[in-house]
Amino acid sequence: MRVTLTGATGFVGSRLVGELKARGDEVTVLSRDAGRASDRLGVEAVAWDGMSGAAPVPALAGRDVVVHLAGEPVAQRWNDEVKARIRDSRDTGTRQLVAGLADCGEPERPRRLVSASASAFYGAHGDEIVDETSPPGRDWLADVCVRWERAADAASDLGMSVVTVRTGLTLDANYGVLDSMMLPFKLGFGGPLGGGRQYMPWLVTDDLIGMYLSAIDAAHVSGPINASAPNPVTNKTFSRALGRALRRPAIVPVPGLVPKLMVGEVAKYALTGVRMVPGRAEELGFTFSQPEIDGALAATLA
Repeated sequence: MRVTLTGATGFVGSRLVGELKARGDEVTVLSRDAGRASDRLGVEAVAWDGMSGAAPVPALAGRDVVVHLAGEPVAQRWNDEVKARIRDSRDTGTRQLVAGLADCGEPERPRRLVSASASAFYGAHGDEIVDETSPPGRDWLADVCVRWERAADAASDLGMSVVTVRTGLTLDANYGVLDSMMLPFKLGFGGPLGGGRQYMPWLVTDDLIGMYLSAIDAAHVSGPINASAPNPVTNKTFSRALGRALRRPAIVPVPGLVPKLMVGEVAKYALTGVRMVPGRAEELGFTFSQPEIDGALAATLA
């Protein structure tokens, strides 16, 4: 299979490129720094900045699938400029990718687009279970996800099948939420955030990569796919499981004001959460290697 990726030098992208290469796929990446991307990943790289114009046809034509992962990191302190970059990198950047796909023309146009999205699409739902049929939320980050997915869905007007992967919290000892929690827990100061009642949709890195591979391969599947383990847990349950995995106490509650002071507006999403489940994983033929949080943390921290 011939696959083109954006965002390939990021945490998920670099892992996905490695798996695609390992199974014999031909990989091309689009990157603002094509030379650096090619040296790092060992694949063909073509220069493209999603904010400056349509994606280049030579990197898209004749490919089977395009995987779109590029976007400004959300996990940073927000201000108006940062929020504009988060929104525009997903909305404008995705529209520019689809513009490049439109320029390909038949029969060279790829048949499939797999685009990243996020569990933030759903907004806050308390303890209500949400799956791919649930409506979007109404907060700012949910609106970003709606714009992101709408821009990707425009590729369906070109005759392409489109999958949007709504990803939960990815568990990796050196990345994301788990990495940020490790130090206080190791020092014995770990515990639930706020009241600890907010749900955390999670999955291990290997399962996220596996879901992307399944989404690439499952030509009969289109639409949104929730990338999260089938058993989301509350922040309190997660904290206790992490304490057990590290053999450290997990009883010190962290007041909700603390993360707000540390990282600002983005912290409110850690204090609300969503009970997202993967309602369509079976359609992909995908089976989770780590469906339970204790096993997932033990495997991740081994």
